[in-house]
Amino acid sequence: MTDYPLMMNPLTEANNPDTGEKPYHSNTCSVSFCQSGVSTIHEHKHTEEKPYHCDICDKSFTQSSVLTKHIRTHTGEKPYHCDICGKSFSQSGEKPHHCDTCGKSFSFCSELTKHKYTHTGEEPYPCDICGKSYFRNSQLTIHKPVHTGERPYHCGICGESFPQKGHLSRHLSIHTQV
Repeated sequence: MTDYPLMMNPLTEANNPDTGEKPYHSNTCSVSFCQSGVSTIHEHKHTEEKPYHCDICDKSFTQSSVLTKHIRTHTGEKPYHCDICGKSFSQSGEKPHHCDTCGKSFSFCSELTKHKYTHTGEEPYPCDICGKSYFRNSQLTIHKPVHTGERPYHCGICGESFPQKGHLSRHLSIHTQV
């Protein structure tokens, strides 16, 4: 049995990932799609056709779903409700994840998890060489070249190398000072 992704990008993935079939082709360019509706929306980009019109302000859109969201700016309709805080939203997935400590809201659960570290002080990403910890994995990745001596960021003007991108950016200013 194949494990299918939870969410597919119809512009790049086929209905059946096993076959890779994309039977719907653009009439204007070489792009192909797995769904006819996506192909139709794509063609609107070439023709600049916007067949979905707002009766309130006369704006036009390439997709009916975008028109539906737009109309809510006029009506104030908020059909999506958060069971935790009771707030309502005009679009799904706005910011339904809430921090119990400060009340800040996030679009994604992963963002909330990272945010909570600011309250707890937890730094779950330790350097296996020196033990220094970080609350984001990206910070640990930036730190690691300190131990390896790796200097992957090179100045295209003088050739000097740096362990971090920020160090190179700061260095480049010496070449551009007037």
